[in-house]
Amino acid sequence: MLSDFGFIGTIHDDDEIPEDPDSESDGETEQPIVLGREKKALKGRSNVFSADFEFGERDGLYSEDWAMADVMAQIKKRKAPTTLDEKIEKVRKKRKTEEKALKEGKTLQSSDKTKLSEDGDGDIKEEEDEDDEDAGEDDDGGEEDDDDDDDEDKEGGGDDDEASGDEEDDDEEEFSSADEEVLKKADTLREKKGKKKAGAEPPEAFFEDASNYDDSLTFQDMNLSRPILKAITTMGFKQPTPIQKACVPIGLMGKDICACAATGTGKTAAFMLPVLERLLYKPKQTQVTRVLVLVPTRELGIQVHTVARQLAQFTNVSTCLAVGGLDLKSQEAALRAGPDVLIATPGRLIDHLHNTPSFELSQIEILILDEADRMLDEYFEEQMKEIIRMCSYQRQTMLFSATMNEEVKDLATVSLKQPVRIFVNSNTDVATLLRQEFVRIRPVREGDREAIVAALLTRTFQDHVMLFTQTKKQAHRMHILLGLMGLKVGELHGNLSQAQRLESLRRFKDEQIDILVATDVAARGLDIDGVKTVINFTMPNTVKHYVHRVGRTARAGKVGRSVSLVGETERKMLKDIVKKAKTAVKARVLPQEVILKFRDLIDKLEKDVYAVMRLEKEEREMSHSEAQISSAQKKLTQSADEKDMPRSWFQTNQERKQDRMTKALQEFDLALRGKKKRVQFLKDGKKKEMTAEDRAQFEMLKSQMYAERAAKRDRRPKRARACPEDEPVQKAKKKGGGKPGMKSVFDKELTNTSKKALKQYRAGPSFEDKKRLGLSTKKGGSFKSKTRYKRK
Repeated sequence: MLSDFGFIGTIHDDDEIPEDPDSESDGETEQPIVLGREKKALKGRSNVFSADFEFGERDGLYSEDWAMADVMAQIKKRKAPTTLDEKIEKVRKKRKTEEKALKEGKTLQSSDKTKLSEDGDGDIKEEEDEDDEDAGEDDDGGEEDDDDDDDEDKEGGGDDDEASGDEEDDDEEEFSSADEEVLKKADTLREKKGKKKAGAEPPEAFFEDASNYDDSLTFQDMNLSRPILKAITTMGFKQPTPIQKACVPIGLMGKDICACAATGTGKTAAFMLPVLERLLYKPKQTQVTRVLVLVPTRELGIQVHTVARQLAQFTNVSTCLAVGGLDLKSQEAALRAGPDVLIATPGRLIDHLHNTPSFELSQIEILILDEADRMLDEYFEEQMKEIIRMCSYQRQTMLFSATMNEEVKDLATVSLKQPVRIFVNSNTDVATLLRQEFVRIRPVREGDREAIVAALLTRTFQDHVMLFTQTKKQAHRMHILLGLMGLKVGELHGNLSQAQRLESLRRFKDEQIDILVATDVAARGLDIDGVKTVINFTMPNTVKHYVHRVGRTARAGKVGRSVSLVGETERKMLKDIVKKAKTAVKARVLPQEVILKFRDLIDKLEKDVYAVMRLEKEEREMSHSEAQISSAQKKLTQSADEKDMPRSWFQTNQERKQDRMTKALQEFDLALRGKKKRVQFLKDGKKKEMTAEDRAQFEMLKSQMYAERAAKRDRRPKRARACPEDEPVQKAKKKGGGKPGMKSVFDKELTNTSKKALKQYRAGPSFEDKKRLGLSTKKGGSFKSKTRYKRK
């Protein structure tokens, strides 16, 4: 009835509802390959609304901007003369101009040859005079026409050039129709099957296991205060996640926790909610810091700080962020005020402990280690020892991570008191809605990795993609290479300043760039909304590192996909992943013709890559020289009183340098099996320009170094533990009912309450003790006489 008039009826409870495009079934559909003009047409069709339009709520109180305002105020903004994207654009335009000039030159040469051949075909003498007269008339008219054409070019040529320039910017390489037919060949997907492990892993030794939680628990049932419940509603949280249901009640009891849950399940709120509730329940008497949250990376620290501020927005709980890359002076001022909650990275925290007056950790009531397994690996080992040594002993300690390893268990047994084990997911579980794919790299095809990644990003996965590399150098190169292909790319790694790192993250979140190339610095805890695909250039160090990388997608119940390139030396890790996978794992095969096309394109762009790197080097040298000049001028103008005191550290510069050198040498020697090979490797690396195969080999070498070190640590004898590693096994009783084990003398003396023992203690020292101590051996002499004790 309603459809006859073109109306839409109300959906009732019994009606069938069509599936949401973002549902699970969407993850199984293969994305179409779109290239060239089709891609431009789709882009033009999608611009229905204005790109500048924003909803009004973004400017209100409840957007994330206000929570980040104080962080952005601390960033040291040193604007570079030109950005990397501007350099890439400059080199691209230069190459296009050269190609265009070359093309025009060839066209002119061919047209000249045609004219010469036409002129030489026939010389008719009878019509020479007529031809001369016609030629004169034609010349005059031709000049006028040329002038008119020139004027038209001057008036309207600019717009055409701009339009063509925009089109070229959208798609850098115009593939021919034959090339597009080749590039549109679909990839083959095959299912990989692995043998499942027989038997379950033995349980870890904890005093209590709270992994079985009440599934019907809501935020209102958790006994949280009204200001916190109001903040939860404001942030849009409807129901608590499994890790939150398990952790919040235990955390409110003040018990130590060792928690493990899959990535993207809300671990930050799981530890911040009980912390804020306890701070509200027990107001502080003096201005001291009572909660310390330690995180491995700056970006994760900023994210945790933002969530903490949003949860505490209707309370009087103060928070402070102390991470590298932000202003020291403003952090010192905030720490002197005694914030309730401090979120910090280990390096910057130790810096403040040694250099900020009146700041200490003796009043810490709650210590939280986020991404605990990363915090306790070899890189943070010395720093964590220093921090835990300075913390208060009477505290609640919580460990949170998506993966748990031997170091975390060690800390759980040493620093935690009767810890509660909360393992909502297995140690190496990936997200439920993650589709895992792998691309096999043959031994002789290691140099094809860049071409395969370029093909995947150009043909199949064109937006909301994170590309992980093993080294900072390769991440930078991939940014330049993909930028030269016309893709919108950003990078995130340790060589960038804090302002550049946050800017890359912001642009990726705001969809200004489609691809974010990153190292493992972005693999931990970062919650970036809308990441559809994660691509691994090489397999990471361990399966646990893999879990964290692919955990950037398929978060909070959304669908995601991971594509990993696997070489022959990395197949052992692939087998482990397939064994532990709970859903089907696919093998993706790209057509060889497509890979060859992109390899030829990369070879063609190699000169441009080096040109961009040369521009960067020149700019870096210029800025370094300017910094030296300004530093010298500052020293000349400053008086002796104005000079800043050098900041102290718990290690000397010599010790730090020695530690770094020792670790670096150990890494090379373990991976290359000897010092001679290391020397040869470094010598070869300096001499020649690295090929695609060499770059891929170097990426895998770093992973191999880590695996070797991990294996060496596992072979070490285990340290003494406060609680057993596995569940205690009762000793078998001897046949015939043997005697129970003998107690030590110390235990026997403490527990012996017989009449004889009591009489002995009441009577005082024995005859032998008196003789040894030089006391009077007469009966009761030591008590009646007032003689002093004498030593022999």
